[in-house]
Amino acid sequence: MKGDMTEGSTSKILITFAIPMVLGNIFQQLYNTTDAIIVGRLIGKNALASVGVANPIMSIAIFFIFGICIGTSVLMSQLFGAGKYNALKREVSTALIVGTLFSIAMSIICILLSRWILTVTGTPEEILNDADIYLKIIFGGLIFSFLYNFYSSALRAIGDSKTPLIFLIISCILNGILCIIFVVVFKLGVAGSAIATVIAQGVSSLLCIAYIYMKIPLIKLKKKEYIIDKPLLRRTIQYSWVSALQQTCLYIGKLLVQGVVNPFGTNAIAAYNSVTRVDAFLLSPGDSFAASVATYSAQNKGAGKKERIVEGYKKSNIIITVYCLITAVIVFIWAEKIMNLFVAASEKQVISIGVQYLKIMSVFYVLSGFCNIFQGFFRGVGKLRITLVATLGQISIRVLLSYLLAPYFGVPSVCYGIAVGWIFMITYEGISLRKYFKDSAKENLSSKEIITA
Repeated sequence: MKGDMTEGSTSKILITFAIPMVLGNIFQQLYNTTDAIIVGRLIGKNALASVGVANPIMSIAIFFIFGICIGTSVLMSQLFGAGKYNALKREVSTALIVGTLFSIAMSIICILLSRWILTVTGTPEEILNDADIYLKIIFGGLIFSFLYNFYSSALRAIGDSKTPLIFLIISCILNGILCIIFVVVFKLGVAGSAIATVIAQGVSSLLCIAYIYMKIPLIKLKKKEYIIDKPLLRRTIQYSWVSALQQTCLYIGKLLVQGVVNPFGTNAIAAYNSVTRVDAFLLSPGDSFAASVATYSAQNKGAGKKERIVEGYKKSNIIITVYCLITAVIVFIWAEKIMNLFVAASEKQVISIGVQYLKIMSVFYVLSGFCNIFQGFFRGVGKLRITLVATLGQISIRVLLSYLLAPYFGVPSVCYGIAVGWIFMITYEGISLRKYFKDSAKENLSSKEIITA
């Protein structure tokens, strides 16, 4: 069946599946990066800073929802790999109903709490109102974020990573056009940027739904098929809450790190907002390969092909290492030119802070690549608690070191905290991987002994 990853060349499958996801992640980052460039260039550094402080807060909500979709996708991939297509359809129904209700409830709660969160994190008074308006609009569109990520995850679970990319490209282009119209023509400021993002996300989610209902009967639901399967709901919650908690902890940590940067003033906030967009943009292929490894591993686990899982892990590490090294060299050399994309040349302090951050951070990019492949492997084989513990450990170290080192190194303290956190994650997951392989070898040996007997 098309999308089956349990047969054929491992390298070809991983690369073919990952390329659309790499492009998709790049375009996903373009949502926020486009907003930042337009807002920073056409409105000013205060507007850029307001979007910057809002970003980690909105990311907590969005990536909690994304985490739910990750967990659901692993379960769907395993069911697809095992050929349990009726169970797959029931899983789609169960996760869709529960996820939709949860997203609506989260949207309401986040809108009510947005200003309080901004105040608690020490957002400067001059950018507080704009940041609050931006957040409320984004939170109002969380349902679109859920629907796009859910249906994209369902398509990827059955091996289709190209279709979500097409819809994402369309919505990304639409976002850029609408952002310029709302900001430049209608003079709506940061609110216009947020409105453009929500509309674009709404379009991408509707395109996904329409495509599935016209072309993919395997995951298309008829009226009578909208049910909540209680056994599958328990498994969905088991998979999803861990990945959702993991994503949430990661972005809560980023929000706390934003609290390290905020006291340094608007210039530091504007610079940090810019460089984190650059990091997210350039490191997104690592996320894509993690998702590729997760889907590949989940399908092969469902099919009982452990050797292919190990092969996929090894080959994906080679690919991502090469990418990270090339990217690090480019960022280190072109750091100043990259910062000039976000602010005018006259903003020398913003550019200086950003360049310093990028040059330090680029040295550690390869660590991020290793972390992503570990994460994808353990998600795929269903060991989500390992990914959660690793994330909790690395984000705790990141936050702690950022606060401890900030008085001495300023904004670059964040770089050192991130690097040490990644080293912890690699060490912990490396030990866990070795144990997993040992346990798998023992299981295989036991199975052979039973068959021989």
